[in-house]
Amino acid sequence: MLHSDQGSVYASKNYNDLRGTCGIIHSMSRAGTPTDNAAMESINGWIKSELFTDFHLQGENVKEEMAAYIKFFNEERPAYSLGYLTPKQYRETYAAVKCL
Repeated sequence: MLHSDQGSVYASKNYNDLRGTCGIIHSMSRAGTPTDNAAMESINGWIKSELFTDFHLQGENVKEEMAAYIKFFNEERPAYSLGYLTPKQYRETYAAVKCL
């Protein structure tokens, strides 16, 4: 799944033909609604910033680098908005409470 805005690159035939051959499903925000997918846009920004700035993504093994980052993001990176728990810790802590 790849989320983007409605920029000309993401709407182009060449881009979408290539995306389709790679088996990538496209998610696109509605026109003129930048807050339509604010949470996803925010996560995309974090990922771009951290992968290129902190993790020095080289693009040689993108699948492996993305898998490692997703594991890091979910299991090791504390989130301020979750009370400094990782997403995994948050789910484990509060999933049991909601099921009671």
